[in-house]
Amino acid sequence: MSCSPFDLRDYFLKELTDPQQRQVEAHLQNCQSCREEMDRLRLTEAALFALREEEIPQRIAFVSDPVFEPSRWRRWWAAFWGSSARLGFAAAVMLSVAIVASAWMRQTAGVTSAEVDQRIQAAVAASEVRQDLKATQLVKDVEQRFDQEHSSRLIAERNADIAEKQYYALLRSDSNYVLPHADGGERK
Repeated sequence: MSCSPFDLRDYFLKELTDPQQRQVEAHLQNCQSCREEMDRLRLTEAALFALREEEIPQRIAFVSDPVFEPSRWRRWWAAFWGSSARLGFAAAVMLSVAIVASAWMRQTAGVTSAEVDQRIQAAVAASEVRQDLKATQLVKDVEQRFDQEHSSRLIAERNADIAEKQYYALLRSDSNYVLPHADGGERK
């Protein structure tokens, strides 16, 4: 993105008029981001010119060439399934077979709707138990983390108090130090 009054690509490709070119050049002297964008454009140009030239193929294949003819299997498949009526009929047959197979499997399994409901309720209950266990574990983890942070905070406060007392004891041992008094005065 450029803040130049003109597109830097137009400047780079010399598509601007002379006054516009001079205006962009003046802008480039003052704008670091536009100078960087110009450097990127120059690098891109250098990279494109660094590519080797490829020779254009002499022969171009046409759709009428025998290479593009479909195989015997593909021609048979297109001839058989080419009609949308055949495809619709095949889909209807497959759906019918799936419905019949499902009904037959249900009868052979001997599962009634009451058993299905019972299994669903058992699965829901098991899921709720697992969820309750997870929630309990999360609460325990949070409580443990809180206790650890609280203990760490108490230890840090105690260490700070000890360090402060040691510091004042050191200052008291220095005979040149005057302790500040609570009422604003000083005492020795």
